[in-house]
Amino acid sequence: MIPTLIGVTVITFAIINLAPGSPIEQKIQQMKFGGGGGHDGGGGGGSKSSAVSEEVIQALKKQYGFDKPVHIRYLIWLKNIAKLDFGESFTYEEPALNVIVSKFPVSLQFGIISLFLTYIVCILLGVLKAVRHDSMFDHITSFVLAVFYSIPDFMLGILLIVYFAGGRFFHWFPIGELYSDNYYELTMWGKILDRIHHFVLPLICYMIGSFTVLTMLMKNSLLDEVKKDYIRTARAKGVSEKSVFLKHALRNALIPIVTGIGGFLMVFFTGSLLLESIFQLDGIGLLSYKSILQRDYNVIMGIIFLESVLLLIGNLLSDLAYVAVDPRIDFE
Repeated sequence: MIPTLIGVTVITFAIINLAPGSPIEQKIQQMKFGGGGGHDGGGGGGSKSSAVSEEVIQALKKQYGFDKPVHIRYLIWLKNIAKLDFGESFTYEEPALNVIVSKFPVSLQFGIISLFLTYIVCILLGVLKAVRHDSMFDHITSFVLAVFYSIPDFMLGILLIVYFAGGRFFHWFPIGELYSDNYYELTMWGKILDRIHHFVLPLICYMIGSFTVLTMLMKNSLLDEVKKDYIRTARAKGVSEKSVFLKHALRNALIPIVTGIGGFLMVFFTGSLLLESIFQLDGIGLLSYKSILQRDYNVIMGIIFLESVLLLIGNLLSDLAYVAVDPRIDFE
């Protein structure tokens, strides 16, 4: 995990610093436009710096740490990361970690809810489809899931807004923010209903991508298990069909499902630029996009570092979940 994490940060740091444009160039542009001396909208480095003295440019480089070679800057960044110091955000002019954490509420709430709903509903639906394989219920749900799977989440979001959020037809659901203006004046039950009211449309779009895949994976995995010898033996002993599916086959059928269970740590960074833009939500996805445009290196590196750490830990937990579900698996 540690070499992988270092490799990710090295490659990311190099790509970010090799990309055209930097906080220094953007600061110079701001100074030129602020002083009324910049009539060109960007171009070569010479035209940008013509209105700013070399002393100011060197001072800016020293301020942002760009007066050192790239490899030295990386080593300094790595040393600071060990102390959980992600540096200052060039855009927000506050600690990058604080900027990232401030966007957690949107991503965390949608991430946790969509994760639990997806796994609970998909596992139950997958089991029902397996038990009623080739029935009318199985065919209808398969068709509906195929339709959902074929619709991109951002396109579904646009359609939902047009039809149900005051676009052209109904105004049943609000968009933007996570709660109403009078949220804190409501009762506890009123607050819950208000949250649900705001969450319905975005949550559908967050879940739609993995819903079909997970349901069909659960169904097919269970159907594969019931064809094995130990299931035939259980049936020969007179075990009921319900017990065959739910008691004997289900646990082994869950093994492919747990491959993604470690991803629950990624709920901290569940964000989508398109969905957050469509539903006017200020989350991690939108922050990542803005930080890339503004060359906010410390925020970009902070997001990628935290995402990588959580992803690696999640993979480790998935491996451990294998052992919990199937004792036959041994990593020793």
